[in-house]
Amino acid sequence: MELKSLTATNYFFSNQISFYRGKVRDVYSIEDDLLVIVACDRISAFDHVLPKSIPYKGQVLTQIANLFLDQTKNIIPNWKLSNPDPQVTIGKKCNPIPIEFVIRGYLTGHAWRVYRDGGRVLCGNVLPEGMKENDPFPEPIITPATKASSGHDEDTSYDEILKKKIIPKKTLDYLYEKTKELYQAGVEYSIKQGLILVDTKYEFGMYQNEPILIDEIHTPDSSRFFYAYSYQDFQEKGLPQKQLSKEFVREWLIENNFQGLEGQTIPNMSDELVQTISDRYQELYEVMTGSKLIPRDYHNIIVEMEKSISVGITKS
Repeated sequence: MELKSLTATNYFFSNQISFYRGKVRDVYSIEDDLLVIVACDRISAFDHVLPKSIPYKGQVLTQIANLFLDQTKNIIPNWKLSNPDPQVTIGKKCNPIPIEFVIRGYLTGHAWRVYRDGGRVLCGNVLPEGMKENDPFPEPIITPATKASSGHDEDTSYDEILKKKIIPKKTLDYLYEKTKELYQAGVEYSIKQGLILVDTKYEFGMYQNEPILIDEIHTPDSSRFFYAYSYQDFQEKGLPQKQLSKEFVREWLIENNFQGLEGQTIPNMSDELVQTISDRYQELYEVMTGSKLIPRDYHNIIVEMEKSISVGITKS
């Protein structure tokens, strides 16, 4: 049976001035002040879009991101204005700051791979000796990365950002502070849901000369979660943590000899794998929100989404 999903959109709205297709999102600029972002069901890893889309992935990303954008606007203003469709957000157009503010509470993923291979400094942070994979850091560390328009994002550091004059020190200090506050809010919310927010990333932009939060927040594409009930037991036994994140997709790719390196070929994705990934995204939504996902109807989605967006633009 064919798995339904939304791979791409190709709209032209009234007063639209540009269109951009990212790895996962289709982005429409409306005049000079609005962005329409469609979270399609595409999935990327190691800076490559994989050959098959994941049913309901865009819905899960959009609805979780909107939940946390609403919950954290008391910490820092954000770009969201409305959510006219389960996979669409309309918001303020601003100038993105070309830095991903990655914050890590645990030695996992990229940080673990660096540590495993002998690295003890990551983005200017000195990592303690004697840590095991998935151990908590004494306190969360910020490991920023420069956002590349193409190719791999690259690790950077607080000092390097200042040296390259990417943003002023006052703004950088403010965003470091807000990154820690946003992460703490995510940690506190997650633990109530029986989850551990392991690490995540935030992106910011300048709107009317003030920094605001943009893009998604605390989704399985931008964050990594463990189950709290099994964490300690699994650590003591040296077992892998069950993750609710996109990391398991990366691990599958690594096992199949793909890390986005030159000469490597993306492995074939079976329908069974696609269904498993979709199930994991839905599982995270339901654990995170405490609500059952109401899967959207893909029948006639292109036409219905266009109508919803057009109404949303008019109201924004």
